[in-house]
Amino acid sequence: MSSINQYLSLAEFESIVFGNNKVEVSAEVLERVKESFDFLKEFSANKVIYGVNTGFGPMAQYRIEDQDRIQLQYNLIRSHSSGTGRPLSPVFVKSAILARLNTLSLGNSGVHDSVIHLMKELINRDITPLIFEHGGVGASGDLVQLAHLALVLIGEGEVFYKGERKKTAEVFAIEGLTPINVEIREGLALMNGTSVMTGIGIVNLVNARKLVDLSLKFSAAINEVVKVYDDHLSAELNNTKLHQGQQEVARRMREHVKDSKLIRKRADHLYTGENTETIFKEKVQEYYSLRCVPQILGPVLDTINGAALVLENEINSANDNPIVDVKNKQIYHGGNFHGDYISLEMDKLRMVITKLSMLGERQLNYLMNAKINELLPPFTNLGKLGFNFGLQGVQFTAVSTTAENQMLSNSMYVHSIPNNNDNQDIVSMGTNAAVLTAKVIENTFEVLAIEVMAIVQAIDAMEYKNEVSSGTRKIYDDIRAILPVFSEDMVMYPYVQAVKEYLMK
Repeated sequence: MSSINQYLSLAEFESIVFGNNKVEVSAEVLERVKESFDFLKEFSANKVIYGVNTGFGPMAQYRIEDQDRIQLQYNLIRSHSSGTGRPLSPVFVKSAILARLNTLSLGNSGVHDSVIHLMKELINRDITPLIFEHGGVGASGDLVQLAHLALVLIGEGEVFYKGERKKTAEVFAIEGLTPINVEIREGLALMNGTSVMTGIGIVNLVNARKLVDLSLKFSAAINEVVKVYDDHLSAELNNTKLHQGQQEVARRMREHVKDSKLIRKRADHLYTGENTETIFKEKVQEYYSLRCVPQILGPVLDTINGAALVLENEINSANDNPIVDVKNKQIYHGGNFHGDYISLEMDKLRMVITKLSMLGERQLNYLMNAKINELLPPFTNLGKLGFNFGLQGVQFTAVSTTAENQMLSNSMYVHSIPNNNDNQDIVSMGTNAAVLTAKVIENTFEVLAIEVMAIVQAIDAMEYKNEVSSGTRKIYDDIRAILPVFSEDMVMYPYVQAVKEYLMK
């Protein structure tokens, strides 16, 4: 059980989204929310408060009569439930709900406490509101996507429940749930924020960390297969560059290969004074995709860690408008809903994961090309050359997928398009950035799936399975449980998919 109280760490957040911990809302939060609601209701009685007694966006110049205030909130929710495209995955939606729940729990939004209770129940009972990929520009937050969440909270729209898409009202009847009380600004407070882009961003972050771990382990395994000299992984070399990510990647790779029988010491071979040939048969230094891994994955890791800080700050921030300040008895109008922080981090994350996929594709090409590696049969083909094809076919897939990543890595952060009668004249496109990053991450799992298939084929081609490190041997055994040793050609797509699913766990 994880309690929503004062500050929600990323670790606690992830334990709910991925570990299926139940959400508990503390009495302190409920009291804070109630005080905020009561204050806003009283304070707004004879004042002009945006979204309480005014229209929205460029329509804010129109006063709303007291008798129409509640209907105003329903009108906002229904009119903006206009998303299109594919439904967001349940994990993205769960993460988005939790992000919104935590933000509203800060007591800066003036919502009725029924909002907090019902959002908690959606998470704990695995009820997934239907939210679409397309619709958000990330300026007044994720207006369209969050409208679909709000639509469910008022008992309308659709949800995914026990594997089926159903009407919200039907599921609420089954579960004994009651729609929220719409009182004063529940529609605006639910919709005006960055919680969808942030929720998707946190899922992206978790998966990006998995990819770094896999990539550095696969890189270490390839270094073993070609029996590299270990100095490019040494602390002595990598600590002369003062980047934490590079040092961390090198350390983890050293740890991975520490019990390998294949990694060599340069001093034992090239510093002995016994090398008298004019042209050396063995490489003095390996290709960059093998020896520059700490320098390539280091920035990836540092970018992920930077994004983690921004995302944790965002889930613990008030990101709607206006902001209710109970302590100072004031309402502040501004733009905390603007998603530039998340948009920029998602662009950066997308670029570095694309670079990681490029590293994996180049390492795959190294294993596939006998003229480059000068060790392995072409395409790690264990069959009859010319008659069998090995992994030739799946290499095309890896190259194609990597190329798509490169195209998708153009920035959304700098692609603002004014809209909303130019009220939103500069926007973040943060939700698009987060969705595109999720696509690049999924693509990269496909590339690494193909790469690791080549690695285990290479280990068998060299008969090294008893000489590789224990870490690489575990990778070998796990992948061989999915992909058997093969020399005859066979249909490959089921194996690629199965290995990808294994890597994503």
